[in-house]
Amino acid sequence: MTLIAGRYTLDPARAGGGGMGDVWGAVDERLGRRVAIKFVRFPDDVRDQRWEARFRHEATIMARLSHPGTPAVHDIGAYDDPLRGRRQFIVMEYVEGAGLDDVLAEIGPLPVGWVASIGAQVAAVLDAAHARGILHRDLKPANLMLRTDGSVQVVDFGLAVMHDPALTKLTRTGEVLGTESYMSPEQVRQEEPTPRSDLYALGCVLHELLTGRTLFGGPTVFSVMRQQVSVPAAPAARWRTGVPGALDELLLSMLAKDPEDRPASAREVHDRLMPYLSETAPLPGFTSPAPSPARMYAAAAGRTGTDGTAARPGGR
Repeated sequence: MTLIAGRYTLDPARAGGGGMGDVWGAVDERLGRRVAIKFVRFPDDVRDQRWEARFRHEATIMARLSHPGTPAVHDIGAYDDPLRGRRQFIVMEYVEGAGLDDVLAEIGPLPVGWVASIGAQVAAVLDAAHARGILHRDLKPANLMLRTDGSVQVVDFGLAVMHDPALTKLTRTGEVLGTESYMSPEQVRQEEPTPRSDLYALGCVLHELLTGRTLFGGPTVFSVMRQQVSVPAAPAARWRTGVPGALDELLLSMLAKDPEDRPASAREVHDRLMPYLSETAPLPGFTSPAPSPARMYAAAAGRTGTDGTAARPGGR
């Protein structure tokens, strides 16, 4: 068994990976808890100091965000890998669940209530991030983890940016970052992203959760990027009957090519999704109807300090 920093025992097999790193499950021997460790992964396995700076930047962003909808950061360090040399790592909360890309592959289009719940949860995370000047820039189903209690975790902030001069000069001029099927038109054009860029990506994700198909796809990256810039989004109702008209209108507004035509904030998106949060029976193989202490806590907290309507479907 591999021991990292004299403290973390790695699982025998890799758990997954994001755009910048390999993720492994591990045990923190000092505190006796399950954790996830993300190791930096260099393009072409060639060490890149700029890539290392961006990797440290991810840890800084996640630590500053500190939200229940994102994994907590426990530690950061470096490890002398006998095969790959010195590698930086981030130790994070272990998220037990499945990526929404796997959920879609197994189940297909999700019930409207589930799409609304997932969207509202992600919008709540974005509201907190945007309030701190943090933009995710790479929202996609693979970066959204569904836990067994139905809660969603937004992961992989490797491409996130923060309005901090010391942290924003990590991208080369002309470098396009992101995943083309979820990339806003302004990101494709290499313009300055804004909070509304994340809302566009979330719109792409929710459209896919409703229809079971990627909104913009094609044989090449270039063809997909061209569509993001110039092809209007089609309503989800074209591929699925029973989609509420107002929900489709919300998605189309999130997918507007001009950022000024999108909702003003993630909070607005959250509030407009909440009336559709119903019909969230367990998703077989992914969520459980068993009582969840976290769900109990959230339900109580949601009604505290309000008139009691906030936790009800459609409450504002």
